Amino acid sequence: MNPASNTISAPPITQNTLDEPVHVTILRDLKRIGVKLSHVILPRGKGVAALKDWDLWGPLLLCLTLAIVLSQSAQGNQAALVFALVFVIVWLGAAVITLNAQLLGGTLSFFQSVCVLGYCIFPLTIAAIVLFIVGRVWNNILFKSLIVLVSFVWSTTSSVGFISGLVPAQRRALAVYPVLLFYLVIGWMILVE
Repeated sequence: MNPASNTISAPPITQNTLDEPVHVTILRDLKRIGVKLSHVILPRGKGVAALKDWDLWGPLLLCLTLAIVLSQSAQGNQAALVFALVFVIVWLGAAVITLNAQLLGGTLSFFQSVCVLGYCIFPLTIAAIVLFIVGRVWNNILFKSLIVLVSFVWSTTSSVGFISGLVPAQRRALAVYPVLLFYLVIGWMILVE
């Protein structure tokens, strides 16, 4: 109500995501993915707060990229099988780890945990891309092992930093062990391809 004229005025028009152009929505989502990836690249204390605003776009893009890269390096008619296997291992593994953390008394939501685990696949995805490109020219098992080991430690360190703070201290080891196995399996798949 406008006190000077005693008339009721309409509330200000605000723009929501249904009113904005598609390219604006996509750019906003890509910026959010970039911010979350920066917390995985350089894990720090503020990362947990940033990842409380979960999304599944980044983990989906990372999972698809990893599955495509590994399926391209598969032999013959196994490309579809490798793609499906990577996709199922990533999403089912993240769901099992999340359920385990919640059963251990964790304070994180299901989708928040899946989001964190999915974003922390980023170093392993980069390793798969590097080995796919370099492996065409130089296929050295020691080089591959070193790259996968570094990316495994990086992924595990990033995700353990997020997950361990949200699980009670006396049960932290029980929550972290499946995370180690999860990234170890993905790292092994990258190494053997």
